Amino acid sequence: MKWCAKTWVGRTAAILVVLLVGPTLVLMGGSVLGSDWHTASREAARIAPDPMQVREAVVHVYGARAFSWRGAFGVHTWIAAKPSNATAYTVYQVIGWRLRSGLDVLSIKQDVPDRYWFGSKPELLAEQRGDGVDALIEKIDRAARAYPYKDEYTVWPGPNSNTFTAWVARHAPELKLDLPPTAIGKDFLGSDLLAAAPSGTGYQVSLGGMLGVLVGVEEGLEINVAGLTFGVDPLGLAFKFPGIGRIGLIPKVTPNPAVQ
Repeated sequence: MKWCAKTWVGRTAAILVVLLVGPTLVLMGGSVLGSDWHTASREAARIAPDPMQVREAVVHVYGARAFSWRGAFGVHTWIAAKPSNATAYTVYQVIGWRLRSGLDVLSIKQDVPDRYWFGSKPELLAEQRGDGVDALIEKIDRAARAYPYKDEYTVWPGPNSNTFTAWVARHAPELKLDLPPTAIGKDFLGSDLLAAAPSGTGYQVSLGGMLGVLVGVEEGLEINVAGLTFGVDPLGLAFKFPGIGRIGLIPKVTPNPAVQ
C-alpha cells in the first residue's frame, strides 16, 4: 500500500510539473506582470480596419493576456463586429468584475474593437469580412444575448470570458474559430458532456472544463487536463502548450488589407 501511495504521489507531482512548465516560463519572462491596472494601456492596437473608411462587414475575434500573474496561464477573448456601412464596431465580451457593481457579466457596446487588454496587446484569432458576414453578425448577436451564464463568473475552470467566446462560436460556426490553448474556460460546457468544437469543425467531450478531449479540423487534437490544454494541429503544423500557447510554422490568421 505504501508503494502504491508513493507511486500515485510521484505521478501526480510529475503531471503538475508538466502542466506548470509553460506558465512558469511565461511568468519568468516578466511580460505579463503589469504593475497597475489603473494606468495600464487601453489604447487601440490598430489591427481592425477603420470603420469610417471600410464599408464592408467585418468580424474580428481577439485574445490578449490576462492582467498580472493570470496572464502566465491564460488570455481574455472578445468579439468585435461591424455590419456593412456601419461607422462603429460593437464589442461583445464577458467581464467578471461587473458582478461587483450589481451588473451581469455580459458587456455589449460600441467600442474600440482592438484595445490593449490592460497593457497586453491583442492578437487576432479570427477574421471574417465581406459577403455573408452581415448574416453572421446577426447570429453572433443572438448567441451573445442568449449566453446562459450572465450571472456567473469563475476564472478557472469557467464560466468566464473564454466560455462566452466559445459559446458564441459554437452557435456561429461560420467563424471557424480555433481558440488558443491559453483560452482557459473555452472547454467549460456546464452540465453537458458533449458539444461541437468552437470552430464547428469537430466535437469535444469535457467534464466541467477540467478534463476532456477535442478533435476538429481547425483545432486538431486537444487534451484538457485541469483546465490546461495540450494539443497538435496537423494542418497548421503547430503544437499547443499550457501557458505558452500555439507554436507553429503557419500563422493562424493574417489580417486582410483594408477594402474601401
